Amino acid sequence: MDFDAFFDEVFPSLFRYCVRLTGDADTAEDVAQEAFVRFVRDEPQGPQRALRVWVFKVATHLVRDRYRVSENRRRLLERNPVSPSPMPDPEAELHRGEAVAEVRKALDELSQRDRQLLLMRGEGFSYREMAEEVGVSATSIGTLLTRAEKRFVEAYERQVGEPDPRIDS
Repeated sequence: MDFDAFFDEVFPSLFRYCVRLTGDADTAEDVAQEAFVRFVRDEPQGPQRALRVWVFKVATHLVRDRYRVSENRRRLLERNPVSPSPMPDPEAELHRGEAVAEVRKALDELSQRDRQLLLMRGEGFSYREMAEEVGVSATSIGTLLTRAEKRFVEAYERQVGEPDPRIDS
């Protein structure tokens, strides 16, 4: 079967059918294209008339699925309305960005092991998991973390020039 000829013959009527089902030309075009994608993927066999029916049936199911998803989404939003988050304060965002840059600079001054241990702790890794990753015994992780924290605080304070009240010493 010549796919290009089949597509040229069926797509216009499939598109019109989908527009009537959805009421939206953009959605109809997406559905019609997806139906043909599935046609190419699934390679249905049979006479051209049966293949035309197959493509229309797939499009009908796609429209039905889209409707079901949008209805579920609508119901969920009615039950759990989403309020837009407030616009961030530009000054606070600037300070936050500066603080993040300072912390990154301080982390860059640490050895790879110290940096890795601090970041792993921040992600909730257990002492055993950290020990396996850096190749030490689990009993030494507490001491290594304490030393890494101390070196981090020192690097941070050198950078900003004063102790940061956000960091517990």
